[in-house]
Amino acid sequence: QVQLVESGGGLVQPGGSLRLSCAASGMIFNIATMAWYRHAPGKQRELVANITSGGSTGYADSVKGRFTISRDNAEKTVYLQMNSLNSEDTAVYYCYTKTGLSRKDYWGQGTQVTVSS
Repeated sequence: QVQLVESGGGLVQPGGSLRLSCAASGMIFNIATMAWYRHAPGKQRELVANITSGGSTGYADSVKGRFTISRDNAEKTVYLQMNSLNSEDTAVYYCYTKTGLSRKDYWGQGTQVTVSS
């Protein structure tokens, strides 16, 4: 079965940095598009960044220039490097993919990122 396990969240001061990791198992990782979403209380879930199997990336305007998504196919892991964090980045961050013959959605458990004020 597909499993996505996230790590790297925590408490950080404004202007600081964090690196999130998502370790995938139970799937052919190197052909899958991976994405990071975030969900803050009182806000809609939003797509933060995605990366295709070929390494093409896309970002939400709110994080462009500050966040970088990358992947290590040998380790079956996708990363989100977050720099210049501010309070509006506070959210639970989720790893996501759509894979398999049925193209089913899969979500990680989420990792909390809190940027102190």
